[in-house]
Amino acid sequence: MKISNVRIRRLRVIEEIGTLDLAWSPGDKLPVQLGGGSYVEIQTDEGICGIGPEIDDRFLPALEKILIGKNPLDVEQLSAQLEYYLPYGTHYQHVAGVDIALWDIVGKAKGQPLYKLWGGTKDKIVPYAAMVLLSTPEERAEMALKLKADGWQAIKVRLHHETMQEDIRTVTCVREAVGDDMQIMVDANQAQSKGDWQPGVRWDYQRAYETGLELQNLNCAWLEEPRPRYALEELISLGEALEIPIAGGENSGILYEFEQMCERNVYSILQPECLVLTGITETLKVGELARKHNKQVVPHNGYVKLGLIAHMHMVASWTHAPYIELVNDPPIGAYQNFLSILTNPPVVDAEGYMNMPQAPGLGVEIDPDLVLED
Repeated sequence: MKISNVRIRRLRVIEEIGTLDLAWSPGDKLPVQLGGGSYVEIQTDEGICGIGPEIDDRFLPALEKILIGKNPLDVEQLSAQLEYYLPYGTHYQHVAGVDIALWDIVGKAKGQPLYKLWGGTKDKIVPYAAMVLLSTPEERAEMALKLKADGWQAIKVRLHHETMQEDIRTVTCVREAVGDDMQIMVDANQAQSKGDWQPGVRWDYQRAYETGLELQNLNCAWLEEPRPRYALEELISLGEALEIPIAGGENSGILYEFEQMCERNVYSILQPECLVLTGITETLKVGELARKHNKQVVPHNGYVKLGLIAHMHMVASWTHAPYIELVNDPPIGAYQNFLSILTNPPVVDAEGYMNMPQAPGLGVEIDPDLVLED
């Protein structure tokens, strides 16, 4: 089998839904639409076609030189070559989409969904609803109650109020609303940049520590990114001083950083993002690192289309991955809006599970009615 073509397919916008104000980056907005965007498609001379998240057009000529005529099953070797075309720090439109498309071909060639190809046995996984907006404590409690009524098992709220007291009141209101029937995760988003700059409210070590004490008393599942990305000594100290697990790693794009996280015990829960790394190939290695160091792994999922599907397969193959992150802040930020490009999108059932795709490869298809002519 040889790769015969690599191309970017663009998708028609069905409807503009609106925008979401990002809690972790005041002033920035996330546009939400039905349809739209693009994806990368890799064709082979045997008629098997792989799909992956969108890539930057500028990478295409170089990718054609690397891929055309090669065996797509040599995904490890090809992905190593792709790394040369990934400028460090780029997110979401780089060559990770190509790596995911190659794995889609591998699964289709082997006739298995990827998670089964990797030895996974979980046919359904548990999503947590990741909030986007910074709402009042009362609004977040009301949202949690609605999600609970729909079967969701877990919710993640953003702690970006000016005061710690208002942050804690948010979580307290949510806990009082749902009781012990839902898991509550909290995200401080204090590792958005590589340096000292941080959008929005900035926490110091004392606020992180005191917040952690309150959250563990509220039985929260974890505290995410309470200090800057490379404040490793402080993160280690927080992990030792608090009972609540500390989670992070979503912005790390180099495997070496995850090795350091594990060897120095920076986090209890690793949160790699396959579109910040170079795709599935590198993220699988992070999962193995977590297993060796007795840590849980819960991939970050800021890109909720084909990136989500790739993460689902990894979570279903890892015994140490208890959740999948799913951005779901309805009505504008309802997860169904982000998955509207698929003919067979995964859904959250009445018991709070997502069933795994059973078709080979990623197991999902792009809606052909949305694909624009080249």
